[in-house]
Amino acid sequence: MGLGRAAGISCVERSAKGYMLSLATSAVFLFITAFLVSYPGSAAAQNYSFNSVQVEGNQRIETATIVNYAGIERGKAVTGGQLNDAYQRILGSGVFQDVELIPRGSTLVIKVTEYPTINRINFEGNKRIKDDTLKGLVESSSRRVFTPEAAERDAAVIAQAYSQQGRVAATVTPRIIRRNDNRVDLIFEISEGDTIEIERVSFVGNRVYSDRRLRRVLESKQAGLLRTFIRADTFIEDRVEFDKQVLRDFYLSRGYVDFRVNSANAEFTQERDAFFLVVDVTEGQQFTFGNITTTSEMPGVDAQQFQESIRIKPGVVYSPTHVENTIARMERLAVNEGINFLRVEPRVTRNDRDLTLDVNFVLTKGPRIFVQRIDIEGNTTTLDRVIRQQFRFVEGDPFNPRAVRASAERIRALGFFSASDVQTREGSTPDQVIIDVDVIEQPTGSLNLGGSYSITDGFGIAIGLTEDNWLGRGQRMALNLSTAQQAETYTLGFTEPYLLGRDLVFDVDLGLTGTSSNFAQYDTKRTFFRPRLTFNTGEAASLQVSYNWNRSEMKARSGSDPADPLTGPVVTSEIAQGKLSASAIGLRYFFDSRKIGLDPNSGYRFEIGTEYAGLGGQNEYLKTTGKILAQRLVLSEEVTLRASFEAGSFNWLGSGSSRSLDRFVITPDVFRGFEPGGIGPRDQSARVSGGNYDDFLGGNLYAVARLEAQFPLGLPEELGLRGAAFYDVGNLWDLKNVNTTGANVVGADGSWRHVIGVSLLWTTGFGPLRFNFTKALRKEDFDKEQTFDLTLQARF
Repeated sequence: MGLGRAAGISCVERSAKGYMLSLATSAVFLFITAFLVSYPGSAAAQNYSFNSVQVEGNQRIETATIVNYAGIERGKAVTGGQLNDAYQRILGSGVFQDVELIPRGSTLVIKVTEYPTINRINFEGNKRIKDDTLKGLVESSSRRVFTPEAAERDAAVIAQAYSQQGRVAATVTPRIIRRNDNRVDLIFEISEGDTIEIERVSFVGNRVYSDRRLRRVLESKQAGLLRTFIRADTFIEDRVEFDKQVLRDFYLSRGYVDFRVNSANAEFTQERDAFFLVVDVTEGQQFTFGNITTTSEMPGVDAQQFQESIRIKPGVVYSPTHVENTIARMERLAVNEGINFLRVEPRVTRNDRDLTLDVNFVLTKGPRIFVQRIDIEGNTTTLDRVIRQQFRFVEGDPFNPRAVRASAERIRALGFFSASDVQTREGSTPDQVIIDVDVIEQPTGSLNLGGSYSITDGFGIAIGLTEDNWLGRGQRMALNLSTAQQAETYTLGFTEPYLLGRDLVFDVDLGLTGTSSNFAQYDTKRTFFRPRLTFNTGEAASLQVSYNWNRSEMKARSGSDPADPLTGPVVTSEIAQGKLSASAIGLRYFFDSRKIGLDPNSGYRFEIGTEYAGLGGQNEYLKTTGKILAQRLVLSEEVTLRASFEAGSFNWLGSGSSRSLDRFVITPDVFRGFEPGGIGPRDQSARVSGGNYDDFLGGNLYAVARLEAQFPLGLPEELGLRGAAFYDVGNLWDLKNVNTTGANVVGADGSWRHVIGVSLLWTTGFGPLRFNFTKALRKEDFDKEQTFDLTLQARF
């Protein structure tokens, strides 16, 4: 920095000297005042009257300004108390270091010492937070008046910024270096310190849920093996405050309406290098819903119509979310029925005897207030319409506070802004409101570089470039390249979440894939173009319409000997078909009960779809698939039970025969315990001809059921390890419309395989990993078993 340290003067020392001098001056005036009060006769004799006011020592501040601060009127009698008030006013202006008032006959002399101005501000010792960021935090700035109080406040703000990063031991010392012309350089000496981890999180007062279950709720985590990469184990005070609210929400959603967090204390370990976080809670009793009724206090509104829209039933565990969802559903019903300004007020009656809560939804008429306009500020890149699309109303519509809050949540959920604030204020008339939206934008693009490993495809690298707010239009653009030893994928994706300004999602993917797997003795190449439209058909349901064009090819491995082929007659005939294209339209329906479910510990997801190809191209077929997944948490939510079933049907309608590339092939992520293509029909002509091939052919029909239980292992939670046990049963069969001339095909009639296994689930900083160890209880001799598999954990 080129600044001499010997010239440095501590702000604290400088402030102390000024403070002592000011204190001495105040003491003198207080003594004089007390003396005058004690002797009334003298007080009358010591009244002052000044014909002139003289100011000394001021350099930047105008004399008239200082006189105005004093408020002494010329020629008017002034008492000692009034002189002290004048002193306090001048000193309170905040621009003077010292002030002294001296009566000299009919002249009042005001001596001042101005605070210096800040020449420049520098930061020393900071590595984690850049200078530009710190300058945006501090109050002091160049060419402003320096005060020790402001410097100390700035030091506290900087220390707080480091505390937000878990560096609670950071210290900040402000110092000044004097320059000429009553200027100073302000320097903040920063000692960042190390991050302080949370060594242990424990709970007091919890009886229903274990410490292990509650730890999974919190954002703050215990330090684990990968503490170098995981920052959630760093102690941050604001995060602890957030955790308190998360705990409240967790218990309230499960009916514990009396739950409270008594305290959350963080104490240093004996080595003072980590914290013990102890959360003291009171759970209370669990309440369920009692009588659910609807009452109308709005003329002309039928309460029964709204009562029928309620999905809450007596006996269901109470949750404020269910109440909020019911209110929102009723208000949407009112809008659909043309009933404006309807408000729903839930009135709750507590029954301690049977631990129930009766809820009466009262329909009332709200004030006639309209939305005058929506003002948006702070968006320099994002277009206004992207933010306005998050509002389900426009200017001139009736004002609904609940709809405004929901819109604010949608704006925050976009992920485009580091901060967003939605407030309402009175409009030009009392019956109108203006909605102000203030946002602070943040980067929305990301570049991902990583590696991958798959037993199927081997090692590879992955590059992803994503922009979630393309050109400020709220659109998503993604480019992904993945190169593995046996598979390559290049895709370009685009998403418009509000096509034509409606709640209509438009997706399109364009890509190229190629495989050279060890599990098939041929290579594949596929080019595809896949646009899709998705729209909601209900609170928990959606429908997707798609078009799929693709051109695919099965290719013989280069260097293969025609006299000793690597593939059997079936696959060889399929390779001979060359490049084939398909033009298909599809329809798929989705339903997720968790969006409307009344039990937070259970839910299911269902989807079914069909695709018809034959609108062009050489392939003509009808393919139908369906899947249902269900999950439930049991034993105080410690154990997760999952079940899934999926099936598919492929019906070839074109001339010639279908290919293995078109039919279903079972992979380990669908049915565990076998290699990709490890079950189902196979061409084993090699056993007759003495060749080297054993080709899997896929099948036209498949069905797989999976049952699984995930559970804790009793190990320290910071290890991130859980266990699972599973049972899978599946089948792949049928080879209609397949050219099997000269082939020895086995497994076309199908048979059910049964697999059991255990898994080790490891939550790491690189992603959730799953190690599967399997054993086939029932299989065919020609199946290809795989007893170990490493995959990413599937999410429900």
